Amino acid sequence: MTPTFRSWNDLSLAAQFAFAGGVIMILSMILIGRVVAARIEDGVVRNTALATSQYMDSIVSPLSQDMAEGDMLPPGARRALDEIFTNTPLGERVVSFKLWKPSGLVVHSIDPTIVGQKFEISENLAAAIAGEVRADFKDLSDEEDQGENALGLPLLEIYSPVREVWSGKVIGVAEFYEVATQLERDLAGAKRNSWIAVALTFLSIGGILYLIVLRGSRIIDRQRDALTRQLTELVNLSAHNTALRQRVQQAAARSSAMNDQALRRIGADLHDGPAQLLGFAALRLDTLRGQVRDTAELDGVERAVKDAIREVRSISKGLSLPDIDSRSAGQIVRGVAETHAARTGAPVDVACDLPADLALSQAVKICLYRFVQEGLNNAWRYAGGVGQEVRLGFADGTLCLAVRDRGPGMVTGPDGLPEGGGDFSGIGLRGLRDRVESLGGTLTAGNRPDGKGAEIRMELDMRST
Repeated sequence: MTPTFRSWNDLSLAAQFAFAGGVIMILSMILIGRVVAARIEDGVVRNTALATSQYMDSIVSPLSQDMAEGDMLPPGARRALDEIFTNTPLGERVVSFKLWKPSGLVVHSIDPTIVGQKFEISENLAAAIAGEVRADFKDLSDEEDQGENALGLPLLEIYSPVREVWSGKVIGVAEFYEVATQLERDLAGAKRNSWIAVALTFLSIGGILYLIVLRGSRIIDRQRDALTRQLTELVNLSAHNTALRQRVQQAAARSSAMNDQALRRIGADLHDGPAQLLGFAALRLDTLRGQVRDTAELDGVERAVKDAIREVRSISKGLSLPDIDSRSAGQIVRGVAETHAARTGAPVDVACDLPADLALSQAVKICLYRFVQEGLNNAWRYAGGVGQEVRLGFADGTLCLAVRDRGPGMVTGPDGLPEGGGDFSGIGLRGLRDRVESLGGTLTAGNRPDGKGAEIRMELDMRST
């Protein structure tokens, strides 16, 4: 963005209107003022010319009727015309006079040097020959106007058609030059007044519009300032909420990790405590077997003790976590799948597509471990381990993990989880969803898109963890 454009946007609405509107109004005022002044001048010149033409026609026309018969006026008519424009009040007003034939021939003139000469027919002369009164003010650019132009006076040049008395046919044109000093002053005053009127009108309109825009601009500025303050408050509140959300997620992640550590300790305690005592009890039963005659009851006790040992070891194994800190996400997922396949005998198809440099926190790694563990356990329990799949991927900053099977599918409840959802060592889908959501992710469960089997899926935005 250029500095000029940026500074323009920094101006208030009223200032922008004042600048842009002022330029437009000045240009419009000049245009309209020139049009009005030109109209006034044309009207005044035309009305003056018509009045003068009628007056001159009453004097010149009777003396010019002989033009219809020849190219020269009789001596008497010429003498009469000369006397009219010499030493008379009319002669003081009309400083020059020409009488034209329609062919462009000058029949008579105050300037005897051009009498009998032919000139090119001008636009005004042609219009007068056609019967129209024409006039020009201070425009002496024609070839035959050299003598009048040399006078240096403001002249009104009038072309008046001369008509034959009995037929009304145009037989010539009377061109005369009237001194228009007063007309010049009147036109100057009329133009000045018209410019003043136009200027006052535009200034009044512009001023009223500016006041309206200024009021609106101030209202908009106040509203914009209020919105800016509100936006700043919202930004600060959003940042505060984001910080709180991150603290809650971090606290939830730490709590989840602490729970897993507690479960690991419980598993270790079960393995090192009750399991060892039950093993010692089983050995003692083998020693007592030779001393007891009726071994049937002893056999029942031995089976119960061995079943308890297996159950305690299974529980402790499910509660314990492998060393996941040094493992990548792919290694963790594959390790859970291999352990599940070895335990159940049902194969698991695993596919991982992750960046090599993707770094995960311990809480996320634990979540991946528990998710795959719970998903495969449910697939084994409700689908018999048929078509078990694990898919791990990363796209657009989101970590996606899905566990699928080819079983009968599932029926979800109002909370979006399967009705009577499975539970493995106390870690069910509901607890798993809480774990995923504590990290800012989402967990969904349902049937596969093709309707053949079930799927649980988690998506974790790594940009917020």
